[in-house]
Amino acid sequence: MRGGLKMSRIDPTTSVSRIVWNKEYGAEAIAQFQASEEACEEMAEEEAANKSRATLASIIAKNTVSGRYQGYRPSYQLELRVDVDGTRPMNRLSGDFYQISGGTLLYFGSFTVNSVTINVTDTTVTVQGLGDYTWSAAAPILRVTIPRTNANQARAPATAQFLYTSGNPGTYYVCTFASVYFRFVQYEQDKVSDVTTPIFTSYNTGSLPSGGSARDLSVVKAYSESGIQMQTAGVWDVVNISETGPNARWSNAELHDAMAKHFSHWKDAPQWKVWLLAAQLHEMGPGLYGIMFDQQGKQRQGCAVFHAGIGGTTQDKSRLQLYTYVHELGHCFNLLHSWQKSYAQPPATNRPSALSWMNYPWYYPGGPDAFWSSFPFQFDDQEVIHLRHGFRNNVIMGGNDFIIGSAIEDPQAFSKPVEDKSGLRLVLDAPKSFALGEPVVVEIKLYVTDLRGVQVIKHLHPNMGFVQIGIRKPSGQVVVYEPLMEHCVAAELTTLDANQPSIYESAFISYGKAGHYFNEIGTYQLRAIYYSLDGSLVTSDTLDFRVHAPHNSTDEEVADLFLGHEQGTLLYLLGSDSEFLNKGNEAFNTMIADYGDHPLTVYAHLVKGINAGRMFKTISADKKLSLRAPQYEEAVNQLSAVVDASEKGKGVDNITLNMAMINMAGDQKSSGNQKAAKETAERMLEIFRKKSLKPHVMQLIESKAREFITAGKRKA
Repeated sequence: MRGGLKMSRIDPTTSVSRIVWNKEYGAEAIAQFQASEEACEEMAEEEAANKSRATLASIIAKNTVSGRYQGYRPSYQLELRVDVDGTRPMNRLSGDFYQISGGTLLYFGSFTVNSVTINVTDTTVTVQGLGDYTWSAAAPILRVTIPRTNANQARAPATAQFLYTSGNPGTYYVCTFASVYFRFVQYEQDKVSDVTTPIFTSYNTGSLPSGGSARDLSVVKAYSESGIQMQTAGVWDVVNISETGPNARWSNAELHDAMAKHFSHWKDAPQWKVWLLAAQLHEMGPGLYGIMFDQQGKQRQGCAVFHAGIGGTTQDKSRLQLYTYVHELGHCFNLLHSWQKSYAQPPATNRPSALSWMNYPWYYPGGPDAFWSSFPFQFDDQEVIHLRHGFRNNVIMGGNDFIIGSAIEDPQAFSKPVEDKSGLRLVLDAPKSFALGEPVVVEIKLYVTDLRGVQVIKHLHPNMGFVQIGIRKPSGQVVVYEPLMEHCVAAELTTLDANQPSIYESAFISYGKAGHYFNEIGTYQLRAIYYSLDGSLVTSDTLDFRVHAPHNSTDEEVADLFLGHEQGTLLYLLGSDSEFLNKGNEAFNTMIADYGDHPLTVYAHLVKGINAGRMFKTISADKKLSLRAPQYEEAVNQLSAVVDASEKGKGVDNITLNMAMINMAGDQKSSGNQKAAKETAERMLEIFRKKSLKPHVMQLIESKAREFITAGKRKA
């Protein structure tokens, strides 16, 4: 090093005498250190002199001591958080250490003190407890001493003294008061020009029956009540959608591309910065209220809300907008849904009855009316603790992946219930083996066992959050599949009974927030949980399958072409034009050109075909939106290869094949070739009639095919 301290991983809780100095560090830092020593001695004497104790409530016209403080030693910076009075005190201490080296600051680690003793006198507050650290701290006990000041005075510095378990002192930091807020976040917000309803600003919580006090809440104010300061410019940058043509719906692939290109603060690093895009409509339709989308790399940096479902000017719509905005941003802070807390790492207790921003009103006992009438418009206590005191990388955007620190390392998380009176049965189905690199697609089926009828939520795809899939890898590690994008949807209900005994969905689960889930050779075990309307956790039996080793060099080359992160993202998104995924698209082009006869090439055709058949919207850096029109001929050529291979038993699963053929017929119809669309629909019926499907499943396929066949007859 040319200046500053020599790099060191010395424990910041231990004595400063162990730190190696560089003579060029500078007189300013030395003087600051000496002043800190003198201040600490003075405060220790003052504390010893104060013998009379009083409660916080009895002290009148005094400043609160809770908030964020900042202190320095010659090689470390401490951000200290004290939370013992003020708004919703959680009675905790926490902090983050950063290592100083010359002109750079490096994150070192975090700690929390979850159980504290609080001693209050007329002049001093002392808080002490044993901390949990992200490293093995030599002096793990923390005592924080803060002089009380009058309300018309500035808040006094806090002295953070670290102690060995023997009671001997380690090092200490004199920390100046920084803010009454525990975290500071920059909030960037943009909107698409076709959002015709007013963008949400604020809602008075007393406008409709609710719990808690009546007050005007904006997104920023809602977070400030939880101790989080959000800074926003207050002006929405507008993305013009006029060039998009008739399809103004956003796909996941387009959102993925928009964030990487348009979020001005985006980078592949942890930072207290988050982006929200207000759009009109997702391709899923108005039932999708919001989505947190991620890409491989640094996660939880952006989300979107859709005004086709939440927009409007009535009081209930304003309430829904506030809820959706705060809810989606909550995911970016690594908060899971209230009924999914057991899938955090480490696991927490599920709280389906929580009156929290992170719950779904339709999952609350008693339903939406009961939820809204009692909802105080706040996070629950455990979520507030996470927001204020979670280890830095568990909270900061771009830090740990979603659910880490919010591993599912507990094998009991997916254990079968002792008793099941839900009236439902959940089934996972997949082939007995997969090639290395082959996309793993599972069929998720929900059956009724009580033929009197059970009302259920129709969404079975893991993207929607009502189904979770646990994966035991060949190594024995248990993880939960987490999709790249977290969809928050309005509950679409149906009744399972004798006439409709089941619903089903196909889900690609090879790739998600943790990357490739099936990149090891060996036997995997899968088990799923469905969250039913009455709170029942319907658990599937265990599904076993094997990922086998490549048989030859060609198989190895194909596996390498599939196991890249960009290829995984493209498979998840069913294709994309994003320039950030060019290498993935090149790999699929290589598959089609050089390995056309390989069984896995069918998935490259599928991705290219689905993407070619839809228009693709791209936002440029200067906020202009451009459109790539559908390429119907290319789409039909690619999807025809999928159908041909599948008809020979060497292609995709039944549900994916059905999707591919419907898309293919739709592309033919949209290009004006109604005759070809009719022929594709008739071929679809012929293929599936040979598969001995259940009658109600075949009826659904016939109903969809009839739309193309009937249209063709009318035109003739």
